[in-house]
Amino acid sequence: MTIYLDVILIENILMNFIILFATGIAMKINMKQIKLITSSSIGAVYAIITYLQIIPIVTHFIMKIILSIIMIYIGFSPKTIKIMLKQVLMFYLISFVFGGCAFALLYFVKPQNVLMKNGVFVGQYPLKIALLSGIVGFVIIQIAFRFIKNKISKQNLFCTIKIQVKEKILEVRALIDSGNLLQDPITHVPVIVVEKDRLYKIFPSEILDNIEKIIGGEEEEKVENMGISEYLSKFRVVPFSSLGKQNGLLLGIKVDEICVVNSDGEEIVTKAIVGIYDKTLTKNGSYSALIGLDILEGRVKNEYITDIKV
Repeated sequence: MTIYLDVILIENILMNFIILFATGIAMKINMKQIKLITSSSIGAVYAIITYLQIIPIVTHFIMKIILSIIMIYIGFSPKTIKIMLKQVLMFYLISFVFGGCAFALLYFVKPQNVLMKNGVFVGQYPLKIALLSGIVGFVIIQIAFRFIKNKISKQNLFCTIKIQVKEKILEVRALIDSGNLLQDPITHVPVIVVEKDRLYKIFPSEILDNIEKIIGGEEEEKVENMGISEYLSKFRVVPFSSLGKQNGLLLGIKVDEICVVNSDGEEIVTKAIVGIYDKTLTKNGSYSALIGLDILEGRVKNEYITDIKV
């Protein structure tokens, strides 16, 4: 049986690309095609080396793990080890689903002269089967993730945040709000919205009782008379839009750090702004802050996140 290495190469590039693309979709990663193609090509070259047994050691289990990490790093450029590990696990999950689809299609279609050598399928393995298994696997993954997402308990919608200002620490329960994309318009530092009544523990009452005056541009002398001149450099005015208020302004204060505690562990965010909300966020008091999903998923500029504890 004649084996064409270029066919093996193309098939593996195609399958690797589909798996990487599905991984990026599942993890909501901003992908660049050239990186995905480069990563897919590296995986395909590895398959050729494995098939020909040019370097026997590459068939070792550890080498396959290292290859997966390299492909993920080149394809997605994860900023932290934690994010990279999640992407590698998702890559393997999707690979297993796609592999199962390919086996099922091979069982039903039964192409002739198909065999496995050194872990690589070779022979008259139609390119359309590789493509079809990728599409079927992608659809299965999408349906499964939507089902799982709908089954997530309400508890996973909340986290605990610890706000530190000097030696004072305030712990509040926050709703993880995917719609909270508030940022300082100048520095793009993320804004976490907190009810005003909870903030008296860490901020002077002179600030919290004079929010409108400060937003309105109170003269510096009057601010100094309030005894809050040390906070002048920390004030931020953040524009926002919400239902019933299209052009609102929120007073924000830059804090020393925020510790976000959830099921994944703890994240220390060293550059964050607390936006002061002068009403209540919920009637039953189940939470008193709103935090954006970007912070939890590490999509905020990573210089803000200095430590991750699992």
